[in-house]
Amino acid sequence: MQLKKKIITLLSLLMAGSALHAGVPKEVDICVYGGTSAGVIAAYTAKQLHKSVLLISPDKRLGGLSSGGLGYTDIGNKYAITGISRNFYRRIGAHYGKLEQWIFEPHVAEETFHHYMQAGKVDVFYDYQLTDVKKVKGQITEITVSGPTTQVVKAKMFIDCSYEGDLMAKAGVSYKVGREANEQYHETYNGVQLRDKHQFPDGIDPYKIPGHPESGLLWGISPAILDHPGAGDTKVQAYNFRICLSNQPGNMIPITQPADYDPARYELLLRLLQKIDAKNLNAILKFDLMQNGKTDINNNGAFSTDMIGMNYDYPEADVATRKKIIQDHENYTKGLLYFIGHDERMPQHLRDAILKWGYPKDEYPETNHWTPQLYVREARRMVGEYVMTQANCEGRETVTDGVGMAAYTMDSHNIQRIVVNGMVKNEGDVQIGGFGPYPVSYRALVPKPADCTNLLVPVCLSATHIAYGSIRMEPVFMVLAQSAATAAAVAIDAHTTVQQADVKKIQAMLIANPLADNSTPEILVDNDDEKHVTITGNWTKDTKGCYGPSMLTDNTKGATPKRVRFTPDIRKKGRYHIYTYIPRLPGHATVTLTSIFDGKTSQTVKILSENVKVEGQTSGEWADLGTYQLSAGSKAYVEIGNDKADGAVVADAVLFIPE
Repeated sequence: MQLKKKIITLLSLLMAGSALHAGVPKEVDICVYGGTSAGVIAAYTAKQLHKSVLLISPDKRLGGLSSGGLGYTDIGNKYAITGISRNFYRRIGAHYGKLEQWIFEPHVAEETFHHYMQAGKVDVFYDYQLTDVKKVKGQITEITVSGPTTQVVKAKMFIDCSYEGDLMAKAGVSYKVGREANEQYHETYNGVQLRDKHQFPDGIDPYKIPGHPESGLLWGISPAILDHPGAGDTKVQAYNFRICLSNQPGNMIPITQPADYDPARYELLLRLLQKIDAKNLNAILKFDLMQNGKTDINNNGAFSTDMIGMNYDYPEADVATRKKIIQDHENYTKGLLYFIGHDERMPQHLRDAILKWGYPKDEYPETNHWTPQLYVREARRMVGEYVMTQANCEGRETVTDGVGMAAYTMDSHNIQRIVVNGMVKNEGDVQIGGFGPYPVSYRALVPKPADCTNLLVPVCLSATHIAYGSIRMEPVFMVLAQSAATAAAVAIDAHTTVQQADVKKIQAMLIANPLADNSTPEILVDNDDEKHVTITGNWTKDTKGCYGPSMLTDNTKGATPKRVRFTPDIRKKGRYHIYTYIPRLPGHATVTLTSIFDGKTSQTVKILSENVKVEGQTSGEWADLGTYQLSAGSKAYVEIGNDKADGAVVADAVLFIPE
């Protein structure tokens, strides 16, 4: 597997190598900066749309967080994930023998991203940092990057897919770092928030010598004074690493004491454990399991992997300072793992539990089996033509120029650790959900015309801190990156600016050609589609855990016959693989009878709930109904009924995938 990855990397380097001649400008239609998941998808999309493209990665590894440990994907609602982004999770699924897979090992994701670059024959510059941007009359004319050589790149359009927004900033585009005050955009969850999640219980003393302020604060506690609720600031939510460990004896390297180890950094953890009942490691680590005995460990609780308050300088820092901050986070995190397993003051059952794990031999071999990708949850955020806010998330304000959807909870990790009423407290954590998928405005991807007219920003997009917390998920970044690349192509063809690009044309292209390869699009029929869904009987409409805005459920166990018929418009005859979506639903019927009519004959398919295993944070899974030859038109249908049901029956969405 590692040899295969090295070969893929070598091929990518060779593709880029032909263009590396110091002093000779590289000229392309579209230049993408940032080797993140979004950067890969933007570059691939641009090439599929017949534009010359260059992807510049400041890192040596492609895929950002998606190949850097975040394998337990944050989604919100799968309905929001479309186009090539959805295709990425389908390709991951194919690797694991499923339709889609949202939980995956880092090296599988990295290989998948390299496959996109190979298939698109995309030139990639690895390990190049942006050093200069030149603008003429509001347009970027060229950028300079430094790495193995110093390279000038000229392009008609630029797309900033970095987590930090470096190209955006150097281009003179307006942006924000930190939190807006609630009053600025009439929000309630922005600004200072002292809440109850990932919080210390009352009574934990913050001082080195308990009860003695003169002894000084324990490591990690800020002397800052708590501001009033909703107040804005320039502080940044905590970063951490998504940690991949292995429990397979033949594939694990023991967790040893890291450089710069200082057990005093973890004194607060000991005080916390005196107050809580930590039955297992999940009390202090979000311990999610992945394939082949691996993990994706995230922050959990009051004291965990988040290095709260230690990243404030990161968004605006130079390369050297960022590297130091990343190294500090690595030392802290490795030190935490070592402390849990080796400090004699730790509860024995937690020590024993962590010692069953080690660093995976088959992941990140080039960086000593530790991910090089810091989880930069939020850095700069553009202030563009339109600012996404809490009102968009909650559906109180809706845009008509949407080029992608978001659906995750409004989420912020803690931002500072301070003393409140003589006790240590975390501040900044927000977790507010309860809303469905909502559109992200195209205007949130483009700067104000006065700032720049040939730049798109799908990652550090224009949103308030709390709205960004809902949008900032890896699958959504990939969706918006495809939209940005499509918009860049449309603008080039029309000889216009990104602000003047035809949004309706962009939207139409994303719908008609979702994989950007002119293949026949799959057909999704959702229960909310009144034109293609016929409902017989009185079904209950639920909005929690569904695919899309809602789902239909019935708990009468067949007392009254009920039907939901999904009728697709088949534009091209052929064989279609059909799936129906089964949400995670308590008391689901053991068997659901589903009728498939291919236009000529009808047959009944039994969906066995025991065969539908819902994994991870996804709300449900696709159940396979088989493959059928369908004629063009609207004669074929899938009908879900409640006949002989011994529990809840759900009718949510049906998918028709052309073979």
